[in-house]
Amino acid sequence: MIDILNPSQRSYCMSRIRGKNTKPEVLLRKALWETGLRYRLKNKLPGRPDIVFPGRRLAIFVDGCFWHVCPEHCQMPATNRAFWEKKLSKNMARDKEVNRLLEQEDWRVLRFWEHEVKNDLHGCVKCVLQAFQTADT
Repeated sequence: MIDILNPSQRSYCMSRIRGKNTKPEVLLRKALWETGLRYRLKNKLPGRPDIVFPGRRLAIFVDGCFWHVCPEHCQMPATNRAFWEKKLSKNMARDKEVNRLLEQEDWRVLRFWEHEVKNDLHGCVKCVLQAFQTADT
């Protein structure tokens, strides 16, 4: 499949993709807030988790299906394939390293795919609640 946009148009489109406050993140945050859980957004932890419960040492990430290579939904772009394979493999390696660093500092890490938040918000909230309740205070 050939890209219908020229390089400058594609660059502009890609620059508009947000790295935080995405729709799935906001959806999960609102659902957690409604259950009475209070979290932090700003943090200096490795990987900058999307949602943090400092007292419970619980870090939550909402990973985009494309950018973090979801096995169900990620489709490698046909154009500039070598670039994207390298870029996305670095993203996956960084995710593993972030998990390792956080766990080394006694943080528990939960990662949800964006499609999980969209399709099973209740299940994601239930998972967070279970982790929250089993965490040492």
